[in-house]
Amino acid sequence: MAHYSASDIQVLEGLEAVRKRPGMYIGSTGVTGLHHLIKEIVDNSVDEAMAGYCSKIEIIIHHNGGLTVHDNGRGIPVDKHEKTGKSALETVLTILHAGGKFGGEGYKMSAGLHGVGVSVVNALSTELTAEVHRDGNIYRQSYKRGAPQGDMEIVGTTDHTGTTISFIPDKTIFETTEFQLKTVMNFIRKYAYLTKQLEFTLFDERSGKHFKYYFEGGLRSYVQHLNKGRGRESDVFYMQETKDDVIVEIALQYTDEYQESLMTFANNVETIDGGTHLTGFKTALTRVLNVYARDKQLLKEKEENFTSDDLKEGLTAIVSVKLPNPQYEGQTKNKLGNPEIRSIVESTFARAFADFLEENPNSGKGIVKKCSLAARARFEARKAREVVRKGALESTKLPGKLADCSSKDPAKCELFIVEGQSAGGSAKEGRDRETQAILPLRGKVLNTEQARIDKMFQNAEIKSLILAFGTGFGETFDLSKLRYDKIVIMTDADVDGKHIRTLLLTFFYRYFKELVETGHIYIAQPPLYRVVKGANAWYAMDDLERDTLMAQHNITDEKSVSRFKGLGEMNAEELWETTMNKENRKLLQVTVADLEEADRVFSMLMGSDVLPRKKFIQSNAQNANDLDI
Repeated sequence: MAHYSASDIQVLEGLEAVRKRPGMYIGSTGVTGLHHLIKEIVDNSVDEAMAGYCSKIEIIIHHNGGLTVHDNGRGIPVDKHEKTGKSALETVLTILHAGGKFGGEGYKMSAGLHGVGVSVVNALSTELTAEVHRDGNIYRQSYKRGAPQGDMEIVGTTDHTGTTISFIPDKTIFETTEFQLKTVMNFIRKYAYLTKQLEFTLFDERSGKHFKYYFEGGLRSYVQHLNKGRGRESDVFYMQETKDDVIVEIALQYTDEYQESLMTFANNVETIDGGTHLTGFKTALTRVLNVYARDKQLLKEKEENFTSDDLKEGLTAIVSVKLPNPQYEGQTKNKLGNPEIRSIVESTFARAFADFLEENPNSGKGIVKKCSLAARARFEARKAREVVRKGALESTKLPGKLADCSSKDPAKCELFIVEGQSAGGSAKEGRDRETQAILPLRGKVLNTEQARIDKMFQNAEIKSLILAFGTGFGETFDLSKLRYDKIVIMTDADVDGKHIRTLLLTFFYRYFKELVETGHIYIAQPPLYRVVKGANAWYAMDDLERDTLMAQHNITDEKSVSRFKGLGEMNAEELWETTMNKENRKLLQVTVADLEEADRVFSMLMGSDVLPRKKFIQSNAQNANDLDI
């Protein structure tokens, strides 16, 4: 038996625990965890803004891989801390759960509830420098991997107040230390919407790009941003009211889309799983709209009341509450649990929304009309759900055109969704029959962005996909029943193939988002060219790779270069070697780094409004690497 005693038990002092188990504090050491470092520091600055002491926050991405966050708040306190004997600055930078958010008069409301933010950033940085402008002096202290490099010093005088934190992420901790400009832009823009009249500036030294975010309208501006390019069924409703020290801010608008875009926040923390504020909002929305529709005789006596599902269609809404002592369910802060928040949101929103409907009759009629159409579709969908309950979409019987694999271990199995019968034939012949299943599709897939659920169930290709997955659909979806670890979209590289790929991705994003979020969706990367010299052949993904291969092998005659017009032109062996063989193939995993941006792009590309799509194509045409006519 191996030696195991008290000497084997590690007691991690200070920030050692963070460096040993960084994932416990920032979620992961990948791209998401890296960018979480910025959020932890910005949270502190936003808390200063919510307390009424900060109006500007500046973020700078440096050439050396570092990043600076500067604010004009009160500045982190620098006086000696009674318990630690160190300055308050060094205390919050070196001790977990130290901060001004655990009682006292520091903050009434804060997003950085756990007080681990800046100390965790310090622990996971090769270098960190904190500079505080406060009490007429400039204070500075530097750290390396969480350890102070000397005492805090006064390095000058100032007539300003604020805090500046500069840090360089530790390359020995993170898988990548390169900050992604778009990711930083997206979350800063979201913060600016959530805290109106707070100015954010972002400067990227690497590219010289400079951005400014400032929104007078708060959530009203946010809803307008989300609905850019969507047809409107109503004006934007907006309210902000304080009750019992709780600030309730809500904005909503109905569009002509079929999808719902609903986000909730508590103290600027996105509560992905909702909570009591969401419950209060939905209860009030359903009650007020039903009362309004009956009162205006827009809902006839024989018609049923609208359900909460009827009110989802086309709704874009943001519900934000700011409260003194938020209680979250679980470690991830995904769900707000304060019971009193439900009644506060319900009463304040109900009163304000009822007034809005009375004062804006065209919006009221537009919303009721949209809900009525959704209610009728619900009756049609009820028939479709009967089909589901009878097992037509959840039976063990697989679609006839599916060539399944022999393995029953989902972890080893892959499903290739192939465009066309010809390519399907080659794929079936060339595949690894033990682990690779082939599902050929006929023609264009239904655009699920513009189709209601009852129409979807009538589509043969959609039904085949749902049956093949084995997970069920909607309320009965069960990820554990997924029959294939990898679902691979394999289409031609031409315009039609890209269109089919986009239609499939729209279907996955809108109705099987969990498959995307858990990393089960992939895109095959078939080659575009075959380069031949004598008995040898090489395959190129694009023009650049083709030219590189020709130069490497001294090929000057382009007649030994052939371009594949589609998968159907490849024989079974070529398709296997280039696109399906695990040893050679290239698969692109589909991820959703920013759900808000993904939602906007899918609505723009696949929605009913033509003008935004036209503008998008025109502005991005120069980025297209090839054009098929």
